Amino acid sequence: MQGEDDLRGLAKIMAFMRAVSILLVLMHFYWFCYGFFAKRGWTLEIIGKILTNFNRTAGLFEHTLYTKIFALVLLALSCLGTKGVKNEKITWGKIYTALAIGFVLFFLNTPLLKLSAGIATLLYILTTGLGYIALLMAGVWMSRLLRNNLMDDVFNNENESFQQETRLIENEYSVNLPTRFFYKGKWNNGWINIVNPFRASIVLGTPGSGKSYAIVNNYIKQHIEKGFAMYIYDFKFDDLSTIAYNHLLKHSDKYKVKPKFYVINFDDPRRSHRCNPLNPKFMTDISDAYEASYTIMLNLNRTWISKQGDFFVESPIILLASIIWYLKIYENGKYCTFPHAIELLNKKYADVFTILTSYPELENYLSAFMDAWQGGAQDQLQGQIASAKIPLSRMISPQLYWVMTGDDFSLDINNPQEPKILCVGNNPDRQNIYSSALGLYNSRIVKLINKKGQLKSSVIIDELPTIYFRGLDNLIATARSNKVAVCLGFQDYSQLTRDYGDKESKVIQNTVGNIFSGQVVGETAKNLSERFGKVLQKRQSMTINRNDKSTSISTQMDSLIPASKISTLTQGMFVGSVSDNFDERIEQKIFHAEIVVDNEMVSAETKAYKKIPQILFFTDEDGNDNMKQIVEANYRQIKADVVQIVESEMERIKNDPNLQHLIQES
Repeated sequence: MQGEDDLRGLAKIMAFMRAVSILLVLMHFYWFCYGFFAKRGWTLEIIGKILTNFNRTAGLFEHTLYTKIFALVLLALSCLGTKGVKNEKITWGKIYTALAIGFVLFFLNTPLLKLSAGIATLLYILTTGLGYIALLMAGVWMSRLLRNNLMDDVFNNENESFQQETRLIENEYSVNLPTRFFYKGKWNNGWINIVNPFRASIVLGTPGSGKSYAIVNNYIKQHIEKGFAMYIYDFKFDDLSTIAYNHLLKHSDKYKVKPKFYVINFDDPRRSHRCNPLNPKFMTDISDAYEASYTIMLNLNRTWISKQGDFFVESPIILLASIIWYLKIYENGKYCTFPHAIELLNKKYADVFTILTSYPELENYLSAFMDAWQGGAQDQLQGQIASAKIPLSRMISPQLYWVMTGDDFSLDINNPQEPKILCVGNNPDRQNIYSSALGLYNSRIVKLINKKGQLKSSVIIDELPTIYFRGLDNLIATARSNKVAVCLGFQDYSQLTRDYGDKESKVIQNTVGNIFSGQVVGETAKNLSERFGKVLQKRQSMTINRNDKSTSISTQMDSLIPASKISTLTQGMFVGSVSDNFDERIEQKIFHAEIVVDNEMVSAETKAYKKIPQILFFTDEDGNDNMKQIVEANYRQIKADVVQIVESEMERIKNDPNLQHLIQES
């Protein structure tokens, strides 16, 4: 009740001030337009005396502006203390318009008084009155203006913006990306500092979100500048390979031992080095053969990834592993190549089993096949062998055979004495065929680089789901101490789950320390939003009734970066988090920023890029290109090698009394 009485008292005071303001305007008219009123007999002697005394005491009528200013001050004070009913339709634009009109009419009409005509005086009174009304309207509207407009930030951008890292933290391994982020109503400059790339990085985003352009390319460039050996899986060959080649040309001086640049490209043997991923020197145990077989077969049959351990999945893998290990031990690995393994697998199974079982170290591996053979289960045996033969037959290609039977370099890319930048190129049109062969390179590299005492190295895999990378989860988990930085680019977690299986996909997602995400939707966006956590956010509610407005402000924990924000990120905008080190603490690891790329500089660099040079020249004595003949000759030689192996081995078994029974049982 006391509060209501106070409000009523305040309202009366404000009404009195406004009445005095209006009275001053009327007195102004009477004094300065006295001739107009006197001519019409609208004057009183007592009013004249009162106004004269006012003027003598306060000087109110010394100038036309004095009374107007006093009237305007009283009007402003009355409006300031008035609590009007709020109206959402009132805007500052309307208020400014009314103020401008009122000021012009109220203050800038004095020249009308200098005119002697009665109509001019009447016009002066009219304009001054209209100007006062306009100023009064502006003042009333100010009191009714909804100053806390909840609709100004409908997407809650201000609440969900946060301070991010503005320091540049560099070390000999780091990748540093300049950013722009929104905070406190303005754009700020910052940095994403990946100070520990050895804890692995994931780059997510729908096609066109800027993954490669903003992040993967920077990984390649900055790690070459810091002297890393590098393995790059280039799905759309030669996009990443060209960047790596040209950047290496500029920064080869950053390495103690100048690295060599190698390319694996099945499409064009002229532009590819040759490398045998089954090099016997790097196969020390039969488990290496099993790993190689596993990688090949699971790349050819992606559905097998979720069926690992099944009989008809393991059988062809074991059979191929046995053939690979046999080629390793036969004549000191002279024929230990993947093409020789394919050709040997496609020979008569009676001959293949006879040859393989003649070696004691392979006998146990083939026991299931031998039991089926000797037990008369021919249908089962044919099914087991066909499970290996049919997928591998897709890989029979003279070009692929050519590339995989040479020895231009070894796969120990981070050997300090022979560092390498290796780019393997896939082709989206032939990815089902090439991915199996490239997966074999991957699995061998994972084994060879994850060792102590080697050069720091990077493994860059763009479009990861297009290839099965066996042992990737183990590489992420264990390679940190061996200075192996892994960067994986793909579009969505669902892709990874589809192609790697649920268990392995979860392991990869949960063991990665640095994560970048452009626009992603669905479960991936929800997963990331949960990963980034919640923050205390301000909530405001407002109630407007006929007489008053009430506002309540509360706080609650809500998502720092909601899934809806992640699913609508524009190109070049990324969210994510980074990991730090004991001696390089990053307080704000989470970011939501635009990664700044100097487009003009990148464009100029790209225009100046040199093409990766031709590596092999297939020319005869007359200078004619005879690539096809040489590659075909290599293809025929591999087939002839396998025929010779089978014939010589069968002859050996026939002539050995201890092994003759194998032929008899066949």
